[in-house]
Amino acid sequence: MLDSIFIGTSGLQTFSEGLKVISNNIANLNTPGFKSSSSVFANLYYADPGDGSGQNADGNTHFGGGVSLGQTAVNFHVGELRQTGNPLDLNIAGEGFFIVRDKGTGEPHYTRAGQFEFNKDGDLVVRGTENQVVGLDTGGAQVPIGLNGLRINPSKVTTTVTLSGNLSSDLFTNTTTNKFDIASVKVIDSLGGEHALKLTFTPKTATNDTFVVKVLDGTTEVGSGEIKFSAGGQIMPGFDFVNFSYGPRGASTSNIKLDFSNNVTDFNMGSTSSLAVGKVDGYGVGSLNNVSFEADGTMTLSYSNGQKTTGPKVALARFDANSQLHPESAGSFTYASRQGIHVGVANQGGYGSIGSNQIEGSNVDLATEFSDLIVAQRGYQASSRIVSTANELLQDLFDMKGHR
Repeated sequence: MLDSIFIGTSGLQTFSEGLKVISNNIANLNTPGFKSSSSVFANLYYADPGDGSGQNADGNTHFGGGVSLGQTAVNFHVGELRQTGNPLDLNIAGEGFFIVRDKGTGEPHYTRAGQFEFNKDGDLVVRGTENQVVGLDTGGAQVPIGLNGLRINPSKVTTTVTLSGNLSSDLFTNTTTNKFDIASVKVIDSLGGEHALKLTFTPKTATNDTFVVKVLDGTTEVGSGEIKFSAGGQIMPGFDFVNFSYGPRGASTSNIKLDFSNNVTDFNMGSTSSLAVGKVDGYGVGSLNNVSFEADGTMTLSYSNGQKTTGPKVALARFDANSQLHPESAGSFTYASRQGIHVGVANQGGYGSIGSNQIEGSNVDLATEFSDLIVAQRGYQASSRIVSTANELLQDLFDMKGHR
């Protein structure tokens, strides 16, 4: 009878522990990156040399000793993606894990919960913590991902202004309008300052194929030159550019080329000319507008001056045996061994690809958990009944012994 009580008690304890696992799964139904666990039960056996009556039992007779919770197994199936609209919310389509390091100890942790943010120091961290997200630089070294030195995009001085369009040959014969202007050609000086220059095109006296080009800063002429066209209205090589030096007050002098070699013509379009600035290669200082991550994990930064630059790539880890991953708080894991860990980047080596504006949700299946909950409840009730029944029988035995 005592053995039955012990067996029933083991059932009570084990189903209670299994209920704890189910409860934790359900409680984390909406936890990003959470991986559910399942209970792995193990039966207990022992060989009984007798049945308590003084008679030896058969050597092949074994009586169960109850049940125990052998272990909990983590389910690493991918959870459903949830839209967030936050470019710093990342997910992995594949087997990889994000790598984060404890700021104090530097110990690595692994997670699928890609909810990140930049802290006050500009480091990319797990939201609400100081655990730094690990990236890989161009040399493959593991580095923190941050904004240090990247918040401002420096200016670039203008060296080339490219023009395209038609400069009407009517200007050579039109006595009313014999000049064409392009106003507000924006150029950048060596200090990052922006200036609006004016270009004027005037037919050269006694020719029908050459224009005098003047560059004005306000009313001050800062450069001049000539461009020449063939009889067919095409710009002539060697006469398809104007170079000038420009150095406004306080800035170093820079050389600027007006390039007319690309699609500049001189057809007779009446009094209308379509010549315009196509591209200017300089730009002013830009402040950081947006940070996003590409599918290969590259951090891309966009600036107010229209420029973009890139930072480190997000590092991903994969493992020879996911069973060696031990769950921790905040949806992270540690790996039991220093061996069997592989670090790389997305879109290579089976690590998967990275998506943004979405997070991976919990992989808890509520229907399965409710089903397991009913089984645990029934098992607990049955084990309780075993203990009660064995106790009643034992009480009857004591009553018989005492002749009650």
